[in-house]
Amino acid sequence: MKAAIFVRVAAGLVLLHAVLHTVGGVFGKVPGGPAAVAVAAMKANQFVAFGNTRTFWDFYMGFGLGVTIFLTMEAVVLWLLAPLTVLHGEKVRPALTAFAIGYLVFAVNSYRYFFLGPVVAEVLIAACLFAAVACTRGSAAVGGV
Repeated sequence: MKAAIFVRVAAGLVLLHAVLHTVGGVFGKVPGGPAAVAVAAMKANQFVAFGNTRTFWDFYMGFGLGVTIFLTMEAVVLWLLAPLTVLHGEKVRPALTAFAIGYLVFAVNSYRYFFLGPVVAEVLIAACLFAAVACTRGSAAVGGV
């Protein structure tokens, strides 16, 4: 049961990460000065990519929203995996481990290219997932499944 709680907490943190990424990162207000000049340049310069006219701002927004979509999907998947840890902990452990390692790598990426907020969230998510993995040690499937 503890593993399920850790996974549900991780799912909640991932969803919070998605919301804050969207509000602050994708649709956040661009500060004035050099940042505003950079954004204006990203929006103004168009080029053709695979037959479509795009700007760097289009790619920035598309990738930003893509991260939001993937974070939201991960939150849903983790939420759905949580009850499986009770009955099938041994079978779910590899998936939880993969998510946990992925969030540690995500934290390194955030540390290198972004700032401390996402790093803290991603380390907390990874910690919850590793705790869930630890709680599934030795749990056998019920009913021989």
